[in-house]
Amino acid sequence: MKLIRRTFLSYATAAIASSAMPEMTYAQSYPTKPVRILVGFPANGPNSILAGIAAEWLSARLGQPFSIEHKPGRSGNIATAEAVKAPADGYTLLLCGPANAIGATLYPDLPYVFLRDMIPVAGITREALALVVHPDVPAKTVPELLALAKANPSSIKIASTGNGSAPHVTAELFKQMTGLNLNIVHYAGGGPALNAIVNGEAQMMFEPMSASIEPVRSGKLRALAVSTTQRSTALPEAPPLAQFVPGYEASAVTGIGVPKATPAEIVDRIHTEVAAGLVDARMKARFADLGGAPMPMTPAEFTRLIVDETEKWAKVIRGANLKPV
Repeated sequence: MKLIRRTFLSYATAAIASSAMPEMTYAQSYPTKPVRILVGFPANGPNSILAGIAAEWLSARLGQPFSIEHKPGRSGNIATAEAVKAPADGYTLLLCGPANAIGATLYPDLPYVFLRDMIPVAGITREALALVVHPDVPAKTVPELLALAKANPSSIKIASTGNGSAPHVTAELFKQMTGLNLNIVHYAGGGPALNAIVNGEAQMMFEPMSASIEPVRSGKLRALAVSTTQRSTALPEAPPLAQFVPGYEASAVTGIGVPKATPAEIVDRIHTEVAAGLVDARMKARFADLGGAPMPMTPAEFTRLIVDETEKWAKVIRGANLKPV
């Protein structure tokens, strides 16, 4: 594992260093045309929501439209592959996060290495995933859910936003730590998975709070716990899952990445503007309302976090013997 960590860090260091090469000199006027943010999942899911907030902020700050392009497929890998191939000029950004840390292990045949071929520019948020159940599930607490699942595991289907997604591996970690043999059903993204559990096709789900909090507030779903070790101010009634499954912790970390060789001046400009949004009172309130904690980080700090997340999820993937589909 130490060798893997050193390899990832060496890739990342090379990618960040390559951005310092003086390939372009117009960063002071950047951007002079619309910018696209690639999102590797369908609309209306947590990635789409966070990308929309970032795009709105950057559009207002930089005077050019920042638009969202959804490129769903293969747990975000299609969008990442397109970002890797894009010109390194600052006009193609990638909303990066858990899928990139997970994909490094789950998909050994990827045509890219994320930390070699992309520069993690800025963190946006770290958010808990809510453990939610359909209202018809009789369990009102985590201990009641555990008892129900042990007594009748076939009665619980877990909705996933796709093979290798954050909700998927978070559920796998739950299975490993509880010893429960529960069926995980994959859907094509956060929106379809949420619809499935709201409609009663599945009974349980781990979903980032930016997408799950509204169904919880409206009574369409019931939140039993959060995946982080601390309660969320947006959902204070939901205790940390670690109170009932000691040592359990998971979160969705999200940020912005650009292709390697993007000039340092543009990397710095994007980082500066994203960081400004994370300390803006209105933006902080929006993130907090969605259950996310702003995550201001330098490119180097965000890179180290992705390395840590890659190592964490590699253990879960290998322990569950997960394979690409």
